[in-house]
Amino acid sequence: MNEKVYFIKMTDNQDDAVIYQKVEQIIKEKDLLSFIKAKDMVAVKTHFGEVNTKGYVRPQFFKALGNLLKAKNALPFLTETSTLYRGTRSNAVDHMQHAYAHGFTFENTGLPIIMADGLLGDEEIEVEIPGKHYKKVAIASLFGRIQAAVMVSHFTGHVLTGFGAALKNMGMGCSSRKGKLIQHSTAQPAIKIKVCTGCGECIQWCPANAISMVDDKSRIDSKKCIGCGECLAVCRFDAVVYNWGATYDDVQQKVVEHAMGVAAACKGKILYINFLNRITKDCDCMQNKYEKIVPDVGVLVSFDPVAIDAASIDLVEQKLGGKLSKVAFNVPSRGQIDHARKLGFGNPDYELIDVG
Repeated sequence: MNEKVYFIKMTDNQDDAVIYQKVEQIIKEKDLLSFIKAKDMVAVKTHFGEVNTKGYVRPQFFKALGNLLKAKNALPFLTETSTLYRGTRSNAVDHMQHAYAHGFTFENTGLPIIMADGLLGDEEIEVEIPGKHYKKVAIASLFGRIQAAVMVSHFTGHVLTGFGAALKNMGMGCSSRKGKLIQHSTAQPAIKIKVCTGCGECIQWCPANAISMVDDKSRIDSKKCIGCGECLAVCRFDAVVYNWGATYDDVQQKVVEHAMGVAAACKGKILYINFLNRITKDCDCMQNKYEKIVPDVGVLVSFDPVAIDAASIDLVEQKLGGKLSKVAFNVPSRGQIDHARKLGFGNPDYELIDVG
């Protein structure tokens, strides 16, 4: 049986308030929060954006979503996890101050922020899964304590997974620091010496202190490198290369298996909402100049993370008239969907229900 995915179409650059109102209306009309019970602690997982980025879902949407959850007498809150890389989101204190700076204050959302992985990103639980790579995965401890969740994801391109949406938001975004390190460990970059300008940008952003300057050129210490892809994302001169053929399959599969762990911890009581607008080549973690690569598509809502991501990539590529890899990163982007199918996690076969 195909999984239902509700589709709210939008015109390019449509006003956020109009879209948010339509999403709120569909959630109420279809009673998509019926699984929420009184006094349930409900984690609303999203991404607060990075410095200079614009793609993330705006705080105003969470005000409306929070009100719907409160109408169920639930106890909703916003949540996120710390990043591996240096910056404004690598610990709970800096991350929350960053979120406030982007407008995610209690006044704007009506929701408190509770970091899922503690002060330093190391508060975790291990969840058993029937995976190919893992029988247990390390995820942020909070997801073992809540009664339900809503995953609000913003679709983007991604340097390691081809695209990021619900599975990436859950698999990488809900993992502890240990879980993130494990997922990144497969891919390792190298520097093209003839192209490197010695600008040092990659050194500044490397979270593992694995890059140093030798003879005015960057050098990567493979023993320290965790394969996070920050150097590739921040290099403006195409001086960083990956052997993608040896890495992208494992990375995408590991993301899916960690997402499976989050779903298991939450006992499947999760609603997924994907925003397919302001789509950029890089994920919202990157501080690169904002540049939209696809006209806005719409919003999808489903109870299945695999179905909603399968529908998302299909709709984006329909809008493009070709593969996402042609305008984003040259990485096959169906690996997440294919691995989930093999594991029996979720259902990539969906019924798209256009609700206007």
